[in-house]
This record gives sequence, C-alpha cells and structure tokens, in this order.
Amino acid sequence: MKTKAVFFDLFETLVTEFSNGKRQSDRSYNYLELLGLEKEDFKKEWHSRQLKRMTGIFSNYPAVLKDISENRSLNFNDESVQYLYQERIKEKREPFLNIRSDLLELLESLRNKQIKIGLISNCTEEEVRYFHESKLAPYFDSIVFSFEVGIAKPDVDIYQLACERLSAAPEQSIFVGDGGSNELEGAKLAGLKVYHAVWFNTYIESTFKKINHPHELLKEIVE
Repeated sequence: MKTKAVFFDLFETLVTEFSNGKRQSDRSYNYLELLGLEKEDFKKEWHSRQLKRMTGIFSNYPAVLKDISENRSLNFNDESVQYLYQERIKEKREPFLNIRSDLLELLESLRNKQIKIGLISNCTEEEVRYFHESKLAPYFDSIVFSFEVGIAKPDVDIYQLACERLSAAPEQSIFVGDGGSNELEGAKLAGLKVYHAVWFNTYIESTFKKINHPHELLKEIVE
C-alpha cells in the first residue's frame, strides 16, 4: 500500500541530548541545597511523575517541583525552583541548535515525494519550547506533543490521533523512533509500519527493522 505519511519521534530520533554516550548537560545541581532533597531522592520523585508530566497533568516544571515539595513536606523555595526551571529551559534548547544535515535532507526528500510528515513526541512544555525555532519545524504537516493532547506513547490513541490529523490510515503510515517509552510497540499496535532508528541511540533493543542512517528510510517507502 502506498505510503501516505511518515511520523517521527523527536528526542534521540531527530535531535539528541547526548554526545559520545553522555548527556551533554551535566546537571550538577545541589538539589539538597536548592530543594532540600538528596539527588537520588529527587530523581525517584521526578521519575515517579513521568506520565503526569508527559500528559500535561503538571502544567510546567515548577508545578512538578511544587508537588514534590508538598509530598515530602518541604519548604517550597520559589527562587530555587525558578533557577532550576530556567536552567532546564536553556538545557532543552541545545538539541535544537544543530540539526544533522542528513535528517534535514531526509525530510526534504519526503516532502518532495509529497508524503505528509508528522511528529509524535512525549514531552513537556519546556522541552520543546524551541522546536518551532529550529530548522526542523517547517517540514512538519502535523505536530502532536503529548502534554498538549493529554496522551502519551505507547498509548495507541496518540498514534491514531496523529493519523487522523493527516487524514492518513495507519496502514498507509510509517512510524520512526529510537524505541524509548515502548513507542515502537505502541505504533505497531496502532497499525503503523514501524522502523527502529539507531543513528543516535543504539542501546535500546527491539525486534523491529533497524535503520542505521536517515537516508536508508527512503528505500523503505512504498510509492
């Protein structure tokens, strides 16, 4: 069946936060001094709220920290929270400053083939604040950010919503992602053809066909 739409994951598929296997930002904050929590305790609290963060139940980063403070009966230090918030915004801007040329070439080729291009990303507002200023943005016919729609991968509803927005049936659509959040399995359940992008992230295992270079995807497109 002719391919009508290609949907991409964002982080570690179109942009990366890592270099040589290490996160580019060091996140060397003194959480004990800033929030009253040891770093490991903060990480546990942060990860336990992932779904609520991704689906917009928490409206922003400060709202998450406020909930953590209340849950731990800590004093809420607005100055410390705003400092961490601004640092996080700066950190999340970095991946959008230098987009790989081969990824832009892939998007340009898809557009030239008149294939619709969609984005499906699990994210929070501060993580994608600079997406629309990046070189990626003009290529997309539809953008589905989880925090805006209240659904996160791998829920099949988010893939179905993305397909509906582009008037493309799942069986006419492709999903490309690095495999985080079980997104590849979710896309398959939703009926899309799935490819595992490994040009940034090679650590996630899957049974899906791996794409080692962006240009390889073009060979998989049915016209």
